[in-house]
Amino acid sequence: MNAEAPPERRSRGRPRAWGDTTEQNKIKSLDRALMILERLGERGGATLTDLAEDLKQSPATVYRVLFTFEARGIVDFDPSAQTWHIGAGAFQIGSRFLRRTSLVERARPFLRELMQRTEETANLGMMRDGQVLFLSQVETHHNIRAFFPPGAMSDMHASGIGKALLAQLPDKDVASIIRARKLSRFTDETLVTPEALAADLEQTRRRGYAFDKEEKNPGMRCIAAPVFDMHSEPIAGVSISGPSARIPDERVEELARAVQHAATQLTEALGGTPP
Repeated sequence: MNAEAPPERRSRGRPRAWGDTTEQNKIKSLDRALMILERLGERGGATLTDLAEDLKQSPATVYRVLFTFEARGIVDFDPSAQTWHIGAGAFQIGSRFLRRTSLVERARPFLRELMQRTEETANLGMMRDGQVLFLSQVETHHNIRAFFPPGAMSDMHASGIGKALLAQLPDKDVASIIRARKLSRFTDETLVTPEALAADLEQTRRRGYAFDKEEKNPGMRCIAAPVFDMHSEPIAGVSISGPSARIPDERVEELARAVQHAATQLTEALGGTPP
């Protein structure tokens, strides 16, 4: 009589009954290394001394982390300027995140059409950790244009896409993001009080699009609309951005219709449904 084969073991993504997310389960050295990498990315490059002082870590500790990342191509060192920068290895890892979803691929034709229709740079972004993460962009042919490379982050309250997504969230979620990220001022037009932001989000909900009136960069405007999934939840935003001279008040409604059309097309292509 043949012995019974042992039951097939199912692969798991984490240990059985693993629900403990307390600090004790973090690998502190790894957490510190990733914090150094994140700060280097935010700064766009830094010397060892500046980075160590910024993070209040010893230069020897920071150097060991950077040296380890350099061996993997995650960071690069510029010997002439004595500065460290994010390397190609980090980009390769980040690009795999973009390939994880069909969102970017599906959005490209609609972004191209939107750019051609408006003659302004078209953008795709999503919310990530209380900020806007820019995923894709189709640049205008004009010499003066906005530029948000894939992977760039922006505060939600001072971004067209950010406000388009915030307007779709419950008030408690908006309040939580404000508490965590603050309402930093970038220009004289930035919305820096919860009351001013709430009024803007209500207007955004009523008209169906968000309008950034030089709230992040002087002289630059942005019009954005949300993209929804099959559960009618906002998963991304589509926008156009350009100089205020090319997006005057009298053109906003016309351009907004083009942005809303692109967002609706992408929603439908993803099998989504507007609320």
